Amino acid sequence: MAEMTSSENVDFELVRRVQRGDSAAFDLLVRKYQNRVVALIGRYIHDWSECQDVAQETFLRAYRALGNFRGDAQFSTWLHRIAVNTAKNHLVAHKRRPPGEDIDIDDAEQFESALRLRDNDTPERELMRQEMEQTVMSAVEALPEELRAAITLREVDGMSYEEIAQHMQCPIGTVRSRIFRARDAIDARLRPLMDAPRERERAIR
Repeated sequence: MAEMTSSENVDFELVRRVQRGDSAAFDLLVRKYQNRVVALIGRYIHDWSECQDVAQETFLRAYRALGNFRGDAQFSTWLHRIAVNTAKNHLVAHKRRPPGEDIDIDDAEQFESALRLRDNDTPERELMRQEMEQTVMSAVEALPEELRAAITLREVDGMSYEEIAQHMQCPIGTVRSRIFRARDAIDARLRPLMDAPRERERAIR
């Protein structure tokens, strides 16, 4: 069995505390993972308030099932599975079709900040969304060819990492690296747009 990282050790100890009746320890796990879980669910469910409800249901299910957690997998992996299943069940219950391919949690986290912009559809939000789309398009155009190809195959064509690796004839690790670098470059261009509303809010206060 591989040696656990310090983060995994902390998770394991918090789980053990919850199992011994310390509910406050679960609050620490929620605080640590809530943004990741919301980001993951947001790749399945695009409505912000719905996404929050499903995240709450995910943690409720996790809390109920925690007594059976034995540490055979990392807590984050275990929670990821619960989040995906809860999101899929929600879509099925509302007669919507879940995506065929499960979403990687690291993949979802890249778009956590962009997800917050879906909160409501005021004219200002719509204008910001249009500006973001234009910024993304120009950022993608400015990418080196291999990064632009990888991110386009993933986000536009919806290919899996394995399919992209075959298409680009490179290892899957290279695909992940290219997509990460592409998203990092796009995020750098988007960050000033996402920071602007916060600056306005501070100015009003």
